[in-house]
Amino acid sequence: MGLAPLACDAHTNAPSGSKNTGYVYDKRYLDHVLSAFHPESPERLTAIEKKLKETGLIDEMRGLPLLADPMPAIGMVHSESHIANIGHIPTTGGIAPLAVAGALGAVKAVGDGTVRNAFCALRPPGHHALNTGREEGFCFFNNIAIAARYAQRELGFEKVLIIDWDYHHGNGTEWAFYDDPSVLFFSTHDWRAYPGTGDPKKRGQGAGEGFTINVHLGCGADDDDMYRAWDDKLLPAAQAFKPDIVLISAGFDSRKEDTLGCFDLTDLCFSRMTKMAMGIADAHCDGRLVSLLEGGYNVYGLAEAVAAHVMTLTGKA
Repeated sequence: MGLAPLACDAHTNAPSGSKNTGYVYDKRYLDHVLSAFHPESPERLTAIEKKLKETGLIDEMRGLPLLADPMPAIGMVHSESHIANIGHIPTTGGIAPLAVAGALGAVKAVGDGTVRNAFCALRPPGHHALNTGREEGFCFFNNIAIAARYAQRELGFEKVLIIDWDYHHGNGTEWAFYDDPSVLFFSTHDWRAYPGTGDPKKRGQGAGEGFTINVHLGCGADDDDMYRAWDDKLLPAAQAFKPDIVLISAGFDSRKEDTLGCFDLTDLCFSRMTKMAMGIADAHCDGRLVSLLEGGYNVYGLAEAVAAHVMTLTGKA
């Protein structure tokens, strides 16, 4: 499958100055359209870009290029048949690898110290992607699982912490690392919602037992419920694990008033979770943290939550 040349946006080549937060975005992500009026729409990224420009946050970040060839890394997680089947999907078959390329570009930049942390405004999302050869929950390639393997095999980071705060369980990410003690996967979600996975009893298997942490939060869960999950489950596990890099599946459908979720999290919660994740990274891995966009379907709420997230990453909150 051939990829078009990777063009940089105007802000991608901005001088770095003292900018310690990277930003990944590519206009071609807007070309991916599942269907008319689909909730996972290009308007999601349009709203994010608009908000980041209005607030001036985009000027606080350093634009990062996409990795030139993501296909070898995609093959670290997905089978040849899955890759081939996705590649045959019109338009999306060419855009899905670009989402992976964005994630890998950010991981590379954080890994080599170009920036301390990064936020990736990607489409399509990835944390539901399996090896079925088809879309799973709006996802085609598992961006964050591929990023984790790339960090390990290409950059030499042995232990990866993945935090998933999407309303929906990251079943594809769990699948990728369920028996792997080198990846600690922490997910807060409503396990009765799509895809019906994420039972807290599922803790990994074999050598990976205990390295999957699923926390079910019921409909109406608020900021305090989320903080409790982090305090009780994530922070002690991260302290024991001591990750070499922290990755976030940043799903903002866990925000209040989302069209596909029923949690009641505020923007302050996303800011505080970001700060806690940065604290883990600061304590164990020189601040190395990469955040990848997953869900979030109320475009106004999505943009507000992303702004709170980015403001914290850049040290403005």
